[in-house]
Amino acid sequence: MAGLLIPVILSMGCATSTVSSSPVDPEVETEIPPVPSDWLPVARYGRYTLVELTPQEAQHNLLLQVVDVSMTATLHATVGDGLRYVLQRSGYSLCDDNPEVAELYELPLPAAHLQLGPMFLHDALLTLAGPAWELQVDDLARQVCFTPSLEALP
Repeated sequence: MAGLLIPVILSMGCATSTVSSSPVDPEVETEIPPVPSDWLPVARYGRYTLVELTPQEAQHNLLLQVVDVSMTATLHATVGDGLRYVLQRSGYSLCDDNPEVAELYELPLPAAHLQLGPMFLHDALLTLAGPAWELQVDDLARQVCFTPSLEALP
């Protein structure tokens, strides 16, 4: 009996089965319906929190980011030092190539400007420069520059 089972078991192990595959229909392209104008994409975080899936305004306009700056008091800190410190990690740099603003950058930094904020970056830059200077922004190069205000010119 054992002699009969072994050839039967061995012959079953070699058997193959074929699976008939049905032809796959090509996917039909469907048009994506337009997004309604009042639709807001949101994601659920936790049980009661919905978060809007759009960038914040300060991520579009970097001058609207909120800064809260505490600069260390040094004896020879200048307005230029303060401007560069505020611009750290903001995405902008200070243009230094204009000799006209060298006098602004070399002014001593007032003690009142060692602590700024919380305020928008735009307002912090204007506060450091003062009312005699206008802020010029080059968004392409991400540079901020200052020019003398027309009212301040003699």
